[in-house]
Amino acid sequence: MSHTVLLGDSIFANAAYVAGGPDVVTQLRAVLPGGHHGRATLRAVDGAVIGDVSRQLVDLPRDATALVLSIGGNDALRQAGVLERNVGSVAEALDLLAGVREQFARDYAAMLAGLLDRDLPTAVCTIYDGQFPDPKRQRLLATALTLFNDVITREAFARGLAVLDLRLVCSEAADYANPIEPSVQGGAKIAQAIKAFVTSGLERKQGRSEVFW
Repeated sequence: MSHTVLLGDSIFANAAYVAGGPDVVTQLRAVLPGGHHGRATLRAVDGAVIGDVSRQLVDLPRDATALVLSIGGNDALRQAGVLERNVGSVAEALDLLAGVREQFARDYAAMLAGLLDRDLPTAVCTIYDGQFPDPKRQRLLATALTLFNDVITREAFARGLAVLDLRLVCSEAADYANPIEPSVQGGAKIAQAIKAFVTSGLERKQGRSEVFW
């Protein structure tokens, strides 16, 4: 029996945003093959940042067979004020963003080291673009998020981890319950992407990265 553990933030822990509808882990349990032959446990916490993942890894279920992580979006939001900073040139702006990216990269790499100590098939998620009502803000944030997603994909590929590209999974306005949380529809798509990873047999493909969406 497979047992998938969901780690990270409200991309998975989205129950508060679906108006009583099924959250991601509930939808995942419904689509895992064999019904009761597939289990899923939610360790993700709404509002979590990279530094919180180590606590979510404490006392993992002994029969866990795969880990799926979605983290980084709240870390990125904490840096959103950088977009409002006045600078004197494009080069200065890029240097400012480079500093943010470098700190994120250090934090993300350190977090992955602890995650990989569990020696389980693991997939990490990119940060999706969100659905902001202001087109200019949407454009700016989507552009800025490429810095963070570059870190996530580089670090994942360097370690042979699978990637769930949520930018491709949640591609419609109806996939969002608000600008940054998945709706029931978005959660269903995320559950299907997780199912694709869990059923791919990646545990037999050590060192090989695949992208799921």
